[in-house]
Amino acid sequence: VLALAGVMGGESSEVSATTTNVLIESAHFDARSIGRTARRHRLPSEAAKRFARGVDPTHSDAAAQMAADLLVQFGGGAADPLITDVDERAPRAEFDLELALVGRYVGVGYTPERIIDVLGQIGCVVEGSPGGTVSVLPPSWRPDLTDPTDLVEEVARIDGYDKIPSIVPSAPGGRGLTHHQRLRRAIAGALAGQGLAEVLTYPFVGTKRFDDLGVPKGDPRRNAVVLANPLSDEAPLMRTELLQTLPDTLRRNVSRGAKDVALFEIDTVSAATRASAPAPAGGTVPDDEMLAQIRGAVPDQPWHVAMIASGSVVRGGWWGSGRAAQASDAVSWARGVAAVAGLHDVRAITDSRMPFHPGRCVRLVLAAGQGIDGATDEVLLGWAGELHPKVIAALGLPARTVAAEVDLDVVAAMSTDRFVASPISTQPQATSDVALAVARSVPNAAVEDSLRAGAGELLESIVLFDVYEGDQIEATAKSLAFRLVFRASDRTLRTEEVNEARDAAIARAGVDHQAVQRA
Repeated sequence: VLALAGVMGGESSEVSATTTNVLIESAHFDARSIGRTARRHRLPSEAAKRFARGVDPTHSDAAAQMAADLLVQFGGGAADPLITDVDERAPRAEFDLELALVGRYVGVGYTPERIIDVLGQIGCVVEGSPGGTVSVLPPSWRPDLTDPTDLVEEVARIDGYDKIPSIVPSAPGGRGLTHHQRLRRAIAGALAGQGLAEVLTYPFVGTKRFDDLGVPKGDPRRNAVVLANPLSDEAPLMRTELLQTLPDTLRRNVSRGAKDVALFEIDTVSAATRASAPAPAGGTVPDDEMLAQIRGAVPDQPWHVAMIASGSVVRGGWWGSGRAAQASDAVSWARGVAAVAGLHDVRAITDSRMPFHPGRCVRLVLAAGQGIDGATDEVLLGWAGELHPKVIAALGLPARTVAAEVDLDVVAAMSTDRFVASPISTQPQATSDVALAVARSVPNAAVEDSLRAGAGELLESIVLFDVYEGDQIEATAKSLAFRLVFRASDRTLRTEEVNEARDAAIARAGVDHQAVQRA
């Protein structure tokens, strides 16, 4: 080996006291290659530092001639007349510069003459009309000037940074936050206002987490994206739900002494992967077909919001006793997420789905006829309830931990036309309370749906305000008390109309659930 070109010479070829013949080489080396070579071999020589920063390639011949002249003048040598000149320099590239671009980027009203003058001062050759776009040829000693933005920076630097005004630029019309971004911020503010703390968790999980959460085999949630180079071999998968990672933060806070913890997270999850992404060979640029395969393998990443809480949601003190977190709190937070988006007709239907307790779990849906693109099917928003005792034990969480998760992409899609103020009616309302005895196995929401369907268009709202189970009714039954509010938009309702709508609602509940009206 003679030398590492542009970095370090060899010991066998260095000049010593016995050297009689010297071959002078003046070359120009690629800055990136020299920088990598110096770092790889840990040789930060003076030559490497100069070449890595960029050297003017047009002065190689003059440098070689100066070295020869100095050796002749001060070393007593004789120069050989033979010269080898191999010129493999790439021609300097010109590029266009829109003169108005400088003012738009910097915020200073530079005149075209001033821009051209500054570019001339740094050695650029400018050709073209000063009124529009000009062609710029950067000097050979400025390899860093490769595009118009570099020239904009040079004009600002030479003309003076002190001339740039300190003002906030105004956003052009039609820009700003998207509907989805505004919705996420509003939801985060609403949850924080209810006492929940926002956190962020790493989106990596292992297959054991699915087992800990009780996710059954074959469930789509198990079809997670597998990372080729995971940060940890124990977590090579991308989460498919926020509740796969959020419990870890709750457990960590509880282990450090926090007793009453309520957390929420707004982030993306990775849907089921569609295909494996091909890996291009090192040092090669993937072709269009491979790029299409890579893009096609990228999974959907919908936005979700998840809430989890343990301990007390209402703290006790001298003012009274507190209240521990219940499944109804998780349902309320999930309903609040939908309410921020203008979705006030969310129904909570009793269901069973891990990792929730089978008797304290609901799915949150929009009422039929409120679907996307006019669909009449129910639209699933998410799930809420109390976590299963086996899940709590596997994850090391406090007893009776509650949680909820809502798909924000669905909420955002449903809320695009919901932010419309409803007109306030000037007509009086009519209120009627009914108490129905039904079997304890009948969900409360199912009875409410039947009453709503039977009451017809005059029904404005319905609220379940009391549930009774005791010795005054059968042991297998429960009493549900509903308040029905009727109102017409164009007239005052007559007593007969209200009674007829109420009786129709009771009859429908009797047919659907064998409900019996209590006196």
